Amino acid sequence: MRVTLFDYGAGNLHSLGQAFAGAAREVRLEPDPARALDTDLLVLPGVGAFGPAAARLAPARAAMRDAIRDGLPTIGICLGMQLLFDGSDEGEGMGLGVLAGRVTRLSAARLPQIGWNTLDEATDPAFAASGCDIAYYANSFACRPEDAGVVLAWSQHEADRFPAAVRTARCVGLQFHPEKSSRPGRRLLDALVTTLDSATAR
Repeated sequence: MRVTLFDYGAGNLHSLGQAFAGAAREVRLEPDPARALDTDLLVLPGVGAFGPAAARLAPARAAMRDAIRDGLPTIGICLGMQLLFDGSDEGEGMGLGVLAGRVTRLSAARLPQIGWNTLDEATDPAFAASGCDIAYYANSFACRPEDAGVVLAWSQHEADRFPAAVRTARCVGLQFHPEKSSRPGRRLLDALVTTLDSATAR
């Protein structure tokens, strides 16, 4: 399996690449959004700001959106999950629009949220199989999907309840950092990769 991390200048690419590495996986970094689509699994990494990341994917925004909608297995992590939506209050530029909704600042006194938080109401079997019920966060913004039916799990920071994970067809977004969430987080990634690889786009 070819795993491509779209390199739009986000941090934490090394540890994320290690989390996806495996005996049957070839992990590569690709700064060109069009070339990043030539892959078996597209990964939109976390750590960074929405505006600059949106600007980096803009030249191939429509092609990437269409590829994901057509069934390209995709995992968006933290900022990468936010890029799956229409736009963000954090910065200018358009998201991919794979999921309808907007990214807004967490309604909380303590920002950013940094550290461990529980994953509630997890509906995807990958969560139970991996034993991942807590996860590591580093975020000040959260996604607000128009359709709550896409949400796989929830978390809450102070009084703000927000989606921890979302899914549409063969595309999953994780607001937390599975690569920093100990062994259960990495097991969750493996389970999701297997699920996305075998799933049928709809």
